[in-house]
Amino acid sequence: MRDAQSFDDFYRSTARRMVRYGCAVTGDHNEAQDLVQEAYARAWRQWGRLSAHPAPEAWLRLVVSRLATDRWRRLGGLRGALRLAGPPQPVPPPNEDSVLLVQALRQVPATHRRVLALHYLFDMPVEEIAREVDVPVGTVKSWLSRGRARLAALLPDLAVVELEATDVA
Repeated sequence: MRDAQSFDDFYRSTARRMVRYGCAVTGDHNEAQDLVQEAYARAWRQWGRLSAHPAPEAWLRLVVSRLATDRWRRLGGLRGALRLAGPPQPVPPPNEDSVLLVQALRQVPATHRRVLALHYLFDMPVEEIAREVDVPVGTVKSWLSRGRARLAALLPDLAVVELEATDVA
């Protein structure tokens, strides 16, 4: 049986040390936090047995060390694959229209932005979008219309292709 209070006490008394240990093992604070979080999740799953362990903190350090080792092994395999594949091709910078579009999209409400992306990037019909976002078809049509209108107002200098009403039908 897991005792939440004793686990909370254990966590409070050891968390800082574990993150410092994880930082020393990985050399990266964010990675250390991820590893320590995973170690505590594993400790919680076994807390009934682990709470009776003579050195639960040592067990936790061992889990963090093993997780870090697994991470380095995975990264080593990735490095080998990258060596075989060679360096990635340089990516050209975004064109000015793309930058303007992204800036304009940030000013469109999230709901409108979402349906615009689903409709134009994933070629989803309105009915399918309605099912995915769990709103009526009419709402999706309204959001698409308002999103397009907002983009047209934000991007008056771009050549905007007029979308026919059948686009949202």
